[in-house]
Amino acid sequence: MTRFKLLPAMLSAAFAAGIAYGGNAGAAPDLKIALIAGKTGILESYARETETGFMMGLEYLTGGKMEINGRKIKVIVKDDQGKPDLGRTLLAEAYDDKVDIAVGTTSSGSALAMLPVAREYRKVLVVEPAVADEITGARWNRYVFRTARNSMQDALAAASTLKSGSVAFLAQDYAFGRDAVKAGKEALAATGSKAKVVHEEYAPVAATDFTAPTQRLFDALKDKPQPRILAIAWAGPNPMNKIADMKPERFGIALAPGGNLLPVMKTWKAYAGTEGTIYYYYGFPRNKMNDWLVAEHMKRFKAPPDMFTAGGMSAAGAVFAALQKVPSADSEQLVAAMEGMSFESPKGTLSFRREDHQALQPMYHFRIRKEQKNEWDLLELVREIPAAELPLPVRNKR
Repeated sequence: MTRFKLLPAMLSAAFAAGIAYGGNAGAAPDLKIALIAGKTGILESYARETETGFMMGLEYLTGGKMEINGRKIKVIVKDDQGKPDLGRTLLAEAYDDKVDIAVGTTSSGSALAMLPVAREYRKVLVVEPAVADEITGARWNRYVFRTARNSMQDALAAASTLKSGSVAFLAQDYAFGRDAVKAGKEALAATGSKAKVVHEEYAPVAATDFTAPTQRLFDALKDKPQPRILAIAWAGPNPMNKIADMKPERFGIALAPGGNLLPVMKTWKAYAGTEGTIYYYYGFPRNKMNDWLVAEHMKRFKAPPDMFTAGGMSAAGAVFAALQKVPSADSEQLVAAMEGMSFESPKGTLSFRREDHQALQPMYHFRIRKEQKNEWDLLELVREIPAAELPLPVRNKR
């Protein structure tokens, strides 16, 4: 009697293990991953790069098999058009369709709208590439992990290059822009900089005429202590060229652009010697993943990978590492495994901070090249800024 009672139990346990760990690849269900991105609208190029990087990341990490522990990976791509209401709806639909994990999205406004959905469904959301500080700050919940950098990391990197003088900001009038300026002011204080912020200017997201705001910025800066820096925090087509056409050098004003897409930075050749900070530039990191990404991207697309391509690949690195640790994709087990987890990215090994699930990562101080070997040889590295030098505050409430 004991023998016959044990046998069914043993078979049941073996079957369960086969499903969870891929022991029987044919019977194991697909791992379903939702990738939500703003593929329509002003940030569509960011979304396109994120998708490319995410898929290339899974390809690299799985050796082209597109499976983890014997379970095939199915990526479901959804376009939220940068609209918060649609982002919220699409994420709920994805969770209703039993996706194991979700990644997204492009717009900070849409990403913020998605956070309560992750909490309601108790399912993991990996945020990439939205940067608003609130995502891992006041609006955070335990199911939210971010591979993207946040506004404060951008700001701390920029602040580390500025020790004194006067600063004025130009930013877009929405969550990203206002968050960037707020972070910029706090970062100057956090790094001990003696530079003073003398003006903030906010323009519409889709603005094309910068004459009036630029003149106000010039007026605010022109009589202030040197160096006089006009910092630009802008997502999408960058206004740097239009501002430069108004000759800020007349007033001893230097432009400090944040890094941007490669096609945008290609138009900055006239400003050789201008310095700024950037999240990623294909020629800076030195590691196997980035080497593969650069070589394969050049082969497939005849151009190097951009910053959001690298971001998408970082998100793939986090998802891959998490699902390797938790083959069942159980949400609570994923949260426990991902807190403090390290994972591979084109920038090297990154780690999720336990306190707020923000990925800690290096940033890069660049200078626009004077001598460019080819059309993509745009920046030279002044210095890699290690994550340890960026005093990122914890702002969430656990």
